[in-house]
Amino acid sequence: MAVEINAKACIGCGICVDTCPVQALSLVDGVSVVDPKQCVDCGACVKVCPTNAITLDKPLAAQKKQPATPAEPAVKKAAPAAEGDYQGVWVFVEQMEGEAAPVSWELMGEGRKLADKLGVELAGVILGAQVEHLVPEAFAYGADKVYIIDDPVLARYRTEPYLHGLVKLIRQYRPEIVLMGATTLGRDLSGTVATELRTGLTADCTVLDINPETRLLEQTRPAFGGNIMATILCRTRRPQMATVRPRVMAMPPRQEGRSGQVIREELGLKEEEIQTKVLEYITAGAAGVYLDKAEIIVAGGRGVGAKNWPLLEELARVLGGTVGASRAAVEAGWASPAQQVGQTGYTVRPKVYFAVGISGAIQHLVGMQTSDTIVAINNDANAPIFKIADYGIVGDAAQILPALVENFKQQLAGRR
Repeated sequence: MAVEINAKACIGCGICVDTCPVQALSLVDGVSVVDPKQCVDCGACVKVCPTNAITLDKPLAAQKKQPATPAEPAVKKAAPAAEGDYQGVWVFVEQMEGEAAPVSWELMGEGRKLADKLGVELAGVILGAQVEHLVPEAFAYGADKVYIIDDPVLARYRTEPYLHGLVKLIRQYRPEIVLMGATTLGRDLSGTVATELRTGLTADCTVLDINPETRLLEQTRPAFGGNIMATILCRTRRPQMATVRPRVMAMPPRQEGRSGQVIREELGLKEEEIQTKVLEYITAGAAGVYLDKAEIIVAGGRGVGAKNWPLLEELARVLGGTVGASRAAVEAGWASPAQQVGQTGYTVRPKVYFAVGISGAIQHLVGMQTSDTIVAINNDANAPIFKIADYGIVGDAAQILPALVENFKQQLAGRR
């Protein structure tokens, strides 16, 4: 047998298993294992292994040739649809009671870039009841085409009918990429859709790009507790699916007057066929509900301390901003989880972000580093937060915060 697998180097990603044209590889206890009776030494697994855990004991040129006939059915089974069968970039337009979630338009701007790189159409997908008014909005934010299912059954979000509608559209029109917001609704729907379609889904992406050689969607997101940024590929399944948090991508400018093709489809599902009913919506009044929409955020970390936390809140009040917090401040009980900014909290993009007593760990940076202006206040001059800050103040927050509050009060009073 020419193929050898280093069990210590194997990370159990399964890429080689999906790539093998003769199904000679399998995962056993999280490690790739080769069946010598099936293996034809084609070298496909060696080329795709991200950790170089797979090797051949002879060069590729000297390998025995893979028989064409047995390989073809295996390829079709591993990748049920060729890349050419799926085409186009779709953005799911999330809405509640007819109002579109801003993340939908943010994704439309990103989807436009991806579609242009691929040379394909960008489409918006709208599901709901009485949502026809969102069609021109989708065109204004960059869509070339809009797919819409407008049905009373879709008036309020429930997994079953939305899953049915979106999967129906995807199977009929076959997009190669589907983007959704990493909201409560988006996380629920994207996971069920990907499971139903047996395709890959990368959650909470921070960067999306197209590989010019392979035309694959490169989906980058924090991994291993935010210590590294991992780029994930969906090589053999379609569509390629990704979710992105609100405010991670920039809002594209509206282009009034744009239009395109509108495709209207029927849901094909009756109310009595759905097992769940929505009895009531309860809107939480926590500060975090508005955190991702705030234009000024004053965020505090462990370095602020419980005693000085009211000073932080006072600065936010004077500026008309919102109080944010690092995970450490939330765990200390100084702020609620709804105020947490970072990988396990909210992603924000305010005009001004004050990072007070926040060291600048990557887990926090991924949630705020795209803010327009970042002001860092820390008593450690070597804190990582200063590397991304536009303005930095080295000193004790207990002395700096009162000075800032007084200064801003005077400046604001002078404008009245």
